[in-house]
Amino acid sequence: MSMLYQFYETQRALLSPLAEFASASSKLYSHPLSPFTHTPQAPRVSAGLNLMHRLSKEYEKPEFNIHSVKADGVEVAVQQQVAIEKPFCRLLRFKRFADDMPLLKAMKEQPTVLVVAPLSGHHSTLLRETVRELLQHHKVYITDWTDARMVPAEVGPFHLDDYVEYVQEFIRHIGPEVHVISVCQPTVPVLAAISLMASRGEQTPRTMTMMGGPIDARLSPTAVNNLAMNKSLEWFENNVIFRVPTNYPGSQRLVYPGFMQHTGFIAMNPSHHARSHYDYFMDLVRGDGESADFHTNFYDEYNAVLDMPAEYYLDTIKTVFQDFALVNGTWTVKGELVRPQDIKTTALLTVEGEKDDISGAGQTRAAHDLCTGVDRKHHFHHDAMGAGHYGIFSGRRWREDVYPRLRTFIAQHDASKAVALKRTRTRPVAMAKVAGQPGLKLVPAVKAPGSVAAPTARKNAAKASSKRQQPK
Repeated sequence: MSMLYQFYETQRALLSPLAEFASASSKLYSHPLSPFTHTPQAPRVSAGLNLMHRLSKEYEKPEFNIHSVKADGVEVAVQQQVAIEKPFCRLLRFKRFADDMPLLKAMKEQPTVLVVAPLSGHHSTLLRETVRELLQHHKVYITDWTDARMVPAEVGPFHLDDYVEYVQEFIRHIGPEVHVISVCQPTVPVLAAISLMASRGEQTPRTMTMMGGPIDARLSPTAVNNLAMNKSLEWFENNVIFRVPTNYPGSQRLVYPGFMQHTGFIAMNPSHHARSHYDYFMDLVRGDGESADFHTNFYDEYNAVLDMPAEYYLDTIKTVFQDFALVNGTWTVKGELVRPQDIKTTALLTVEGEKDDISGAGQTRAAHDLCTGVDRKHHFHHDAMGAGHYGIFSGRRWREDVYPRLRTFIAQHDASKAVALKRTRTRPVAMAKVAGQPGLKLVPAVKAPGSVAAPTARKNAAKASSKRQQPK
C-alpha cells in the first residue's frame, strides 16, 4: 500500500503515450482530408480511439474561463485577479469592467459575495456556473484551493483549524458587508469561522448561505456519510493516506490522493458513468457534436481532482462525521469553543436538493437549530425539488430555482439595498430589481416544507449514534 501512489504515477506515465497515440489516430479516421476517413466503419474506429484517449489521458486543473458576463443586459468584461495568496489557497476576485459610467457606478454598489468552494476532491472551477450567475448582480470572490502535492513539505501541515482561519482572514479582507456562500463541505468550517468572529465581538458577514453541506451528518446519512462514520480513524490513516512522490514539489507530504477520491466518485455510481461513456461513443458515431461537447466539458471538470492534506482530511472525518463536534457543542478551534449561538447579526439561508445523495435531507437545515442568536425572521430555507447535489449550484435548477431565491435573500439583507432601489427608479438604464423576481418568496426556515421531519430524523440519529458507541 505504501507504494500505491508511486505505482499510480508509473501507470500514468506509461499510459500517456497511448493516450496521445489514440488521439492522433482518432483524428486520422475523422479528418475530412484523410483517406482513412472514407474507409468502412471509420466513424466507429475514430469514436473508439477518441474514447480510449479520454479514458487514459491525465486531466489538468481547468480554467474558469469567465471573460465576460451580462450586467443589466449589457456585456461587460471580467478579469480574474488574485486578492490574497496563501500556501494552500488563493482568494480570487472576478472584477468587472464597463465603459458606461452609470452602469459601472451601479455595479460598484452591488452586494459583494464570497463563495467558499469545497476542498473535497474537485477544483474550485466546479463552481464556474455558480460564479457566472452571481457576477450578473454581485461582486464576486471565491476560494481557489491548492493541490496539496504542489505545496512543499517544509511549508508545514494544513489542519481543519487552518481552514477556519483562512476563511476568517478572507472575510476580514473583504469587509463585514460581505455575503458568504458555502457549498457542500465548507458549510461546517464557514459556520465555525463566523461563530468565532461573533464570540470575539468582531463584525460578522451580513448573510451566510449554506448549500448541501453536512452540518449534522447524523440526519438522513448517505453512503458517503456511512463510510466516514463506520470506519475508524486508524482505518483511514492506514488505507487512504500516502506520501507524495518525488516528481512533485510537495514530495513526501502526506495526502489523501486525488486519484483515490476519483475512484470513490466513480464507485458511487459506476453504471451511470459507463452508460455516459457509451452514449458519448454513440454521439461521436452519429456526429452529434453538441451532445459530445457536453460530455467532454462535464468530464474535463469531473475527472480533474486534487490531493488533500492528510491532516485536514482526517480532522474533517473525526470532527464532522465521527464526533459531530459542531452540533454537540464540543468543537474547539485552537482552544476556542465554537458557539454558533453567538451569531446575532448574520442572516441565514440553507439550501438542500431533494435528490442529494451526498448531503442527506435535513443535514444542512440543521444550521438553523444551532444559530439561535439570529432573529427567527432572518432564518430561511429552500428545498430545490428534483435537484441532486450538483443541481443546487449548477445547471438549470440552479439558474431558474436556487439562484433567484439566493439573489432575493442577499438583496433583502444588503446594506446598499435602499441606494440600489433609489437608483433603479431614477437611472435610465435600470439594474435588475434587487428585491427579487416578481412573485418570488423565501420560505422562513421554521415553516419550510419538503425536508425530513426534524424530530424523527434526530431520534433516528440518536439511535444510530448510540449503536455505534456500544462496546464490541
